[in-house]
Amino acid sequence: MKVGVLALQGAFARHAAVLADVGVTPIEVKTPEHLSGVDALVMPGGESTTMSMLLDITEMRHPLAERLAGGLPVFGTCAGMILLASSVADGRSDQESLAAIDIDVRRNGYGRQIDSFEADVNVGGEGICDWDLPFHGVFIRAPVVERVGDGVDVLASVDGQPVLCRQGQVMVASFHPELTDDRRLHELFVEAA
Repeated sequence: MKVGVLALQGAFARHAAVLADVGVTPIEVKTPEHLSGVDALVMPGGESTTMSMLLDITEMRHPLAERLAGGLPVFGTCAGMILLASSVADGRSDQESLAAIDIDVRRNGYGRQIDSFEADVNVGGEGICDWDLPFHGVFIRAPVVERVGDGVDVLASVDGQPVLCRQGQVMVASFHPELTDDRRLHELFVEAA
């Protein structure tokens, strides 16, 4: 299986290393041609407005939207979650979301860099996974999920706030799973793809 990692900006190298650890071939995706050669895609954390602009500059937005509409499995973390959401609060006025998952998010909803934190999250979802041990989440200027639409499974929450969601082939996390030694979320994504 070839899993792409959107490599325009952000923590793409860390995701690629984790994907290699779980036994798949990571491909850095920087062009529409790279995108056409992958079976699934990880959209990393980074700066969502910059990533949004780079999708336009590299002419990746339209091909990516087409692949997502066609069912491309995708895992978006932090900024990736923001780009995949239906609606984004506190973004730039020209920032367009890909609307691949029916959630509304608020950029930097947990606060600025100084407000970053770590928390253990209990992950589970009927027919998806049921883990005995929590996943240690690293939240860096993380988005807050403000609305979850019908058909979206909330797989984990922190203080009642959804932080890991899935709808069909789209999985998103407010936190950075690539910054831990725990490979379970990437494994879950690859197994489902």
